[in-house]
Amino acid sequence: QLVEFGGGLVQPGGSLTLSCTGSEFTLAYYDIHWFRQAPGKERERVSCTPGKSGRPTYADSVKGRFTISRDDAKNTVYLQMYNLKPGDAGTYYCAASGSTSNCPKESTIHYWGKGTLVTVSS
Repeated sequence: QLVEFGGGLVQPGGSLTLSCTGSEFTLAYYDIHWFRQAPGKERERVSCTPGKSGRPTYADSVKGRFTISRDDAKNTVYLQMYNLKPGDAGTYYCAASGSTSNCPKESTIHYWGKGTLVTVSS
């Protein structure tokens, strides 16, 4: 099971760090993705860190503002979000797929978290 933490209300320009941890689940064996979905919009992949050595991927809309990282000792993946914009608001989901070195877009997601809500508003 995947569990997300860290959502909340933040002002535009602010920062927030989301965490994804595994319950009876070792994240190091998987590609770990962050998706988000805003009301009325399709779910989009924001970022992914590959299970094997390789570079993380980011959606163009968040490049330079979001950073994904792993702490295998804590069995946790983080999504650091900076300079948040109203368009970043939504429910953020952590997800896991088979381990690769490049987080392909067509990855088959095996596990989903329940999501954490991020609100960006003044």
